[in-house]
Amino acid sequence: MRYYQIGGEAGPRVVLRTADAVYDLTAVKPGVDSFGSLAAAASITDQSLDEVADRLAADAPTRSESDVETPETPIWAEEVWAAGVTYEISGEAREAESGRPDIYYDVYDGERPEVFFKATPSRLVGPGGAVGIRADSEWDVPEPELGVVLYEGDIVGYTVGNDVSSRSIEGENSLYLPQAKVYDRCCSIGPCVRSAASLDDPHDLEMSMRIERDGETMYDDATSTGEMVRSVEELVDCYTAHNAVPERAVLLTGTSLVPDDDFTLREGDDVRIEIEEVGVLSNTVTEV
Repeated sequence: MRYYQIGGEAGPRVVLRTADAVYDLTAVKPGVDSFGSLAAAASITDQSLDEVADRLAADAPTRSESDVETPETPIWAEEVWAAGVTYEISGEAREAESGRPDIYYDVYDGERPEVFFKATPSRLVGPGGAVGIRADSEWDVPEPELGVVLYEGDIVGYTVGNDVSSRSIEGENSLYLPQAKVYDRCCSIGPCVRSAASLDDPHDLEMSMRIERDGETMYDDATSTGEMVRSVEELVDCYTAHNAVPERAVLLTGTSLVPDDDFTLREGDDVRIEIEEVGVLSNTVTEV
């Protein structure tokens, strides 16, 4: 089951998309006008997200499929965090940018994952928005990732994420990682939240990314989340342990698709990321 956030003259609304129809849940309960409020209702009533949604959908009016073609950011995440070097290719890419492979392969093979802060709501971009590349960076790439949606530290769903990064800044010095990762428009998520209960296996999903520039395909490749060396649960445990976790958070689980070293994003590029059974996240690129 997929949950979308939409706007319009009637105000913010959360809608449920099933194989049969699109249901306006907010029309039944005006207080349920976001994924966060739906998750809160499930928590208060000790039910699953899908159980609450099913009850609302029974009385909900349907919407057109076109209403979810241009959705808003699906969850107002108070924090977005990310994991690094969870795929072998990510370690190889960081070796290429820095020339210091040991610290990255130590993470890939190590007991403790790399988990770092990525974005606040003010730095987050939704579907169709423009992700940013830093004006002081010479080498920038999108990073397609499976996003884990958390409510009070518990896994409630999945989304698609784009962890935009400056490889030139990080490659200059590993201690520059926060500047390479955290800046205006540095991250996008969407187009929806797929409920955890309705997804069979987050570790067996095809993930693809295509980058287009002036109508020309600059990059097009696919992989599987099965290539991830760590489990979703392991990464979440690392993030939540000894940490003050907000009510609503998203944890990106690492990148598995890396363009060639001679590629860098440019303003006006279009980035399309698709994760099987979750959705398609599309963004343009702007300089910040």
